[in-house]
Amino acid sequence: MANVMEIYQLLPKTNCKECGKATCMAFAVDLPGRKVKVDDCPPLMNEAKYKANYEKLLEMFGSVKDVTETGLIVHNEKCIGCGNCVVACPVNVANDPLGAGSGKAPTSDKVIFKVEDGVVRARNVQECRRFGDNRILCVACIDTCPTKAIEFV
Repeated sequence: MANVMEIYQLLPKTNCKECGKATCMAFAVDLPGRKVKVDDCPPLMNEAKYKANYEKLLEMFGSVKDVTETGLIVHNEKCIGCGNCVVACPVNVANDPLGAGSGKAPTSDKVIFKVEDGVVRARNVQECRRFGDNRILCVACIDTCPTKAIEFV
């Protein structure tokens, strides 16, 4: 994932405000959080001189298939089904103290991560601490994944 400065370098840097943001830097800050889309920048989309940068940004942020509304992606091809994310997720622990919260398989349907058919599946993503008005930058599931099968975009 590109950082804000790398994203900013690909933007027109004209501060035209056509995207609704005060500056291109503000747009660059909001793009990874999906508060704006690449296509929200009219100069980037419409001016030929920005075409290469537009395509790079689309590569970074355009492919959103399989992404949940929290930005969570589980790469099934990388997942080995170890369940580390299941027992590390603070929401799983809080919603299932006798299952995931005690290091065992989930016993509640309120959990976010659950191993099924040998790979982790994400459910109830609206409960993720990275979602909603009071979201925080929780990375418990990412940090415990030995194969980097989980990421947020």
